[in-house]
Parts: sequence; structure tokens; C-alpha cells
Amino acid sequence: MSESNQMVTFQLGEELYGINIMDVKEIVRVQNVRAIPNAPVYVEGIFHLRNEIIPIINLHKRFHLKKAVTSEEDELLSGFIILDIDGMKLGIIIDKVSRVVTIEKEEIQPPPQMVSGIGAEYIQGVVRQETGYLIILDIRDLLTPKNCKESPTCEGRRVYDVNEFTR
Repeated sequence: MSESNQMVTFQLGEELYGINIMDVKEIVRVQNVRAIPNAPVYVEGIFHLRNEIIPIINLHKRFHLKKAVTSEEDELLSGFIILDIDGMKLGIIIDKVSRVVTIEKEEIQPPPQMVSGIGAEYIQGVVRQETGYLIILDIRDLLTPKNCKESPTCEGRRVYDVNEFTR
């Protein structure tokens, strides 16, 4: 019997990405986000969701990706994926939610050295699909404060622990 995982897939720039469904709390439409002074460039700000303060991370800025060109119809599929990682809630901005897919472990190929500006250290693997590739992100590693400190987008800025916003 093979091992499989369910992935929430979404478009970011021109690529299709996936994250483990177990890390996803919900997907919401774009909300008004309040900026945080002196936050790293990729921290878009915070917003309230059912009496919780949720920090919002912009992966376009984090990895210097261009926003996807979307139609008016696709705009309805854009928004935030709200993650719950070990009790820490935060959101990531997506261009377009795609669907939930089941990926068999043997389908996953090791990540190449560099894929669309996101380093291989943040990619669990790549899956070949009919229409291209699905890049499986290691969202837990990608969003740690340690990795922000190593990012050129954070140079000279205070590094926030997202737990600061959820207390």
C-alpha cells in the first residue's frame, strides 16, 4: 500500500504550489490588512478573523515573484490561505486557489537547486502533472523566523516572530 498526502494547491506568480492540507485552517477572500511599522518587507500586515489577529505574509515579496495576471473571474479565487502550524496562525497571500489533490509519495521527485526564485531548502519535492509541475512547499520551514534572518529581503529590518502578533 502506498503512502499519500492531500495538498491544497494554489497559484503564486506563474507556478502551481501545494501545501499539506493538515497545515491549512481555511481559505478566505482578500481582506483589508493593516500594515505593521518596520516589519520585514514581506510581512503585509495583520487582519482580524473571528476575533483573532492573523499576520499576513506576502510570498511574492519574500521570493521576488511577479503577481499572476488574472482575469476578473480568477480574482474571485484569490485570497489568503490561513495556516495553523502547531497552534500558530498566519496567512499567506495567493493569486488563485486551485484545488485539493492527493499525491502519492512515489510521485514526488526531489527538488531542483532553484525553482522560480524559491530555494530548494523550502521545497519538499516536485510532482509532474499534465499541465506542468506542482511544487510542494515545506511551509513550516519556510515561515520560521530563522529563515527570515537569512533572507536578503529582511536585511536591516527587525525580524518578527509571528507569535508576537497572536498573543
